[in-house]
Parts: sequence; structure tokens; C-alpha cells
Amino acid sequence: MSEASQTANSEFDSLLPAARLDRRAFVTTLAAAGFALAVQPVQASTVIRTDNQGLEDGDAKIKVGNDELPVYFARPAGGANLPTVLVVQEILGVHEYIRDVCRRLAKLGYLAIAPELFIRQGDPSKIENVAAILSDIVSKVPDAQVMGDLDACAAWATSHGGDPARLAITGFCWGGRIAWLYAAHNPKLTAGVAWYGRLDGIPSELTPQHPLDIAAQLHAPVLGLYGGQDQGIPLDDVEAMRTALKDAGKAGELVVYPDAPHAFHADYRPSFRPTEAADGWQRLQTWLKQSGM
Repeated sequence: MSEASQTANSEFDSLLPAARLDRRAFVTTLAAAGFALAVQPVQASTVIRTDNQGLEDGDAKIKVGNDELPVYFARPAGGANLPTVLVVQEILGVHEYIRDVCRRLAKLGYLAIAPELFIRQGDPSKIENVAAILSDIVSKVPDAQVMGDLDACAAWATSHGGDPARLAITGFCWGGRIAWLYAAHNPKLTAGVAWYGRLDGIPSELTPQHPLDIAAQLHAPVLGLYGGQDQGIPLDDVEAMRTALKDAGKAGELVVYPDAPHAFHADYRPSFRPTEAADGWQRLQTWLKQSGM
């Protein structure tokens, strides 16, 4: 077993009390351990490299209260009234993989915006240990702060080539959970696509609700893409979310790739599965188009 795997397993074991955990506690600890196992080791570069030919892309800062939120954006050069997609990072921040996703979306005709949602809590690129990123940064990020930052990005888009009537969100891992939450937060959202985002967990002051809690409150249809071999997201949760959406009469779809692990779309990791990633990307495009994006 690798040192990274031993570290992840040790952290997981340390979180388990002698008594049996309740279901939500178990899911939360399992998700943290499963993600830690999935991200290590990180490959040197992405497999898919999207150029910026025909695009306008770069870094910008958006005023949010007294703060300046750094974002990366990409859009077709000279485009106007573009459908906008908010791209929500994994726990590792807005690195080259997330930027490349933005360029892929821009090549499809979208204005894509990826905000640095951890900017107030820390910089994950400066921490090599995944467990430390989870404990020192991610665990300190309030959902309410994230929702406000995404609202600011949506507002910024309207004055930078975006069509306010066509707004979508997609997110990966940590960002997948956020995609579900934002679909319940913003009544103007057109569509969402959540890649292996956690569905259940322990409510806390900073994260008071999880996707299963807000299924009936969704304002937009969400496509959820999950791996059948994901160590951090039980298939029972996926089925529970599917049932919750149906019971609430909400439009949504959950797709499970039986042989795929967590982070199967992340082409800079050993977890990358080209076939499932390509199918998921095609489903994302179809979902956005069918939703009016």
C-alpha cells in the first residue's frame, strides 16, 4: 500500500469511534477517506489539453463585499449573450484541469467561469497533504459563502458577455455537491450537472444541509454522474436521491457507471476513466442543450 493510501486509511480509522457511527457520520468519514485515496498520486499534467484558439480567456477578480474573488474565465472570442456555465472546483482549487474544463465549454459556445471558492480560507495548491487540505481549508468553508460567491459570478457574467436567462452550473467532487445545493439556491438557474458530488453528510453550522435534504427545493433539473466503485459515495445514497427527486416531482437524472471509481473524469489522476469520462461529457452537453442552454 502506498504512503498516501496509508495516510488516508489512518485518518479514516482515527475518525471512527468505538461505538457504531450513525449513517451520516459514516458517510462523511468514508467520503473524506475515499477522496484522499482517489487524488493520490497526482499526475504531472492533464491528458486532455484544450487550446485557447478562438477564445478569450484569462484571470479576473470579482468584488464580493469587501473581498476580491479571483476567477478564471473562457468564452468564444467576440461572443455576446452567451449561455453561462459556473464551473465549481474540486478540493484542489482552480488548477489546470478546471481551467481546461472551462476552455472545453467555451469551445462549445459557453461563457465558463471558475471561481477560487477557498480564497478566504487558504490556498490548496500550497498544501501537498490531502488530509490537511480537507481539515485546514475545506472544512472551514461555509456553504452560504459559496452560494454568495457563485451569485456574484452569475452577476459578473451578465456584463461580460453572458445571457442572464441562461445560467448553468457544473462541479466535480466537492463541487458536485455544490452544484446540487446551488440548484436549490438560485431560482434563475437553468440546469446543473454534478460529477460525483457527495449527497449526504452530517449537518453542521457551516454545512447545514446536503443534497438529499434539499431535493424537493431544486429550481433547475440536475444531472448527477456517479461511479459504481466510488469508495466515498454509497450507491444507496444515489438511489435515495433518485427516489427523492421522483417523490418531489423534480426533473433530474442520476447515472451510475458500474466500473468507475471516484473522480473518473479527472484526467490528471490515476482514477481517470476515458470511456466513462467521454460518455459523461457527452451527457453534459445533451443535458445543457435539452435544458435550453
